[in-house]
Amino acid sequence: MLSNIVLDELDKELEKRGHQFVRYADDFRIYCKSRKAAERVNKSITKFITAKLELKVNEEKSAVSRPWLRKFLGFTFISMCGQTKIRIHRKTISRFKERVRELTNRNQGRSLSQIIKDLNQYLIGWWNYYRLTEARHLFKSLNGWIIRRLRCVVWKQWKNPRTKVRNLKKLGIAHKDAMLCGNARKKYWRMSKVKWVIFALPNRYFFERGLFLPAQ
Repeated sequence: MLSNIVLDELDKELEKRGHQFVRYADDFRIYCKSRKAAERVNKSITKFITAKLELKVNEEKSAVSRPWLRKFLGFTFISMCGQTKIRIHRKTISRFKERVRELTNRNQGRSLSQIIKDLNQYLIGWWNYYRLTEARHLFKSLNGWIIRRLRCVVWKQWKNPRTKVRNLKKLGIAHKDAMLCGNARKKYWRMSKVKWVIFALPNRYFFERGLFLPAQ
């Protein structure tokens, strides 16, 4: 609210100069037709902010660059076949995966239902924010990665080989295959990609337990 009040004068100045711009609180972008024009605008607007508004400009975050090389509120742009599309910035994806790793940590002693509940709260908010982007293939890839994380959780919660074999058989895996998987010494992440583990713990297994995934 304070940013909008203080920077209202900046908006009017940019409109008066005829600039194309977008602003959210104190984060804003000005779009120019050439790098030379952008450098000139950057210099003059920085002077306006510091001299007229008596505010400090963050030099580290301020730069002249191509739109698709910069991040704005987690978004970026990409130009394809003469069209500009909105995409999710790679740094946003990295932070997303870091958060999902925290929520699906196998060493916190939480039940699968609690993990799914906490994960859903984050995923629903994240999806509602980024749902307008052109990211169908990205969402599909992230969904598969999240399911693998949850398979790792279940595989560790089954603990010893005897429990793993018993549970695999309950989920329809033949005795011979259950014995091979249950007694395997592979780490959790590798086991989450084993065919019989996938058959026992398909996507449906987690959806039936309430998991929400975007773009399904």
